[in-house]
Amino acid sequence: MKTPTRIHHPAVLSGSFLILLVFFVVASSRSAAAAEATVTEPKTHTLFMGADFDLQVNGEFCRVQDVSGDSFVVSAKGSERPITMGKGTLNIKVQDSLKLTEASATIAKLKGERAYTPANDPTKRFMNQQPGTNGEDMAGMASGSVVDATPGLGAASQAAGPGSHPEAVAAARAAVNSQASATLNSQSFSEANNIGNYVGQMQRELALELFDAMEVTFAVSSEKPLTRPYVVIVARYHEKDATPGKVRNWIFAKALAPIGSKPQKVHILQGGFPPGFVIEGFKIHLFDRGQELATNVAEKRVELTYNDAFRYFLIDYISGHKGASLPAAPVMGQLPAGWHTRLTPDQLTQSCFVKVSKDGLPLGAYADEACSQSVADPYLQSVVKEIRFAPTLDKGKAVAGTAKLRLGDIRI
Repeated sequence: MKTPTRIHHPAVLSGSFLILLVFFVVASSRSAAAAEATVTEPKTHTLFMGADFDLQVNGEFCRVQDVSGDSFVVSAKGSERPITMGKGTLNIKVQDSLKLTEASATIAKLKGERAYTPANDPTKRFMNQQPGTNGEDMAGMASGSVVDATPGLGAASQAAGPGSHPEAVAAARAAVNSQASATLNSQSFSEANNIGNYVGQMQRELALELFDAMEVTFAVSSEKPLTRPYVVIVARYHEKDATPGKVRNWIFAKALAPIGSKPQKVHILQGGFPPGFVIEGFKIHLFDRGQELATNVAEKRVELTYNDAFRYFLIDYISGHKGASLPAAPVMGQLPAGWHTRLTPDQLTQSCFVKVSKDGLPLGAYADEACSQSVADPYLQSVVKEIRFAPTLDKGKAVAGTAKLRLGDIRI
């Protein structure tokens, strides 16, 4: 049984809809022939519309390679550099890009909507201000003051008769003032703690819909473990009373914990939006080790067989390198299960040379660059036979050539 293998290649798949149309013509003709076959070829790859992100650094746009903590990691002048998201305004360019991948993930219960930051949430403010322990205690204290003041008032009134001592008269007046103040406070607390007032105020504020945050929730899982995943969310929105057509982008990235087959819940709440903003739409992009993965919510998603995926790669690769001269290089593989354990350490670490046709197919493995000494091990030859290559390009034209291959560099 063979298991799909991905070989890392620096080429970026960034096709166009014209390329996709050509690919479908090729795939359709192949599908008609395949319908007559007794065995159906499994779907191993996914073609989908992803996105590339470029961040402006010192006047130049640099490709985002990773997300670490609260920083984008970009490739600038040959080295990786972290750029903190929260410091100042970042200029990020988003470019839609057709991508082809073996890896995929499932996103469930995806929800994106407007929300409130805790400080601006009318419901939370209502809960903090509504009648409760504090209000009842204060009202009780006020009522208690009335009760406490009453005996003093009665005693002072009896003592402050005609011809009474001036001190008795002063005490009576103080008692009257104390009772009046306590009664007023009690009435004030009673009015202030009327729950109807708070509910009405809360409803009026909620009706204004002055949302100032974006909240996104989902659960993500993957049959193949993702060791360094991160998510990028792109939302389009406009201010509450904005001029028609005046739309802004919100881009948010977050590093995630390793993802496996058990769904991982993700919750994102980000404030800073103009109160009352309106969402026009949002997209979610999932990456692992800098490579975007296909998800069930990805746009323009098409499931492909291994051979059709390679045909698409060839179309995209050649059209994306017009006029270029490049050597052949390994890009895809569908290798036998346990192949790496069948080869010796020398066979894994030492390079061999492969003759490659103009269609990217291997024609044999050799020990020397001149391809005069064929590799004697039949198993190694069978492994190489299952590898697919980006063909040699001569001024943009695919030609037969030779590729240098180190099997230990193949990533499964």
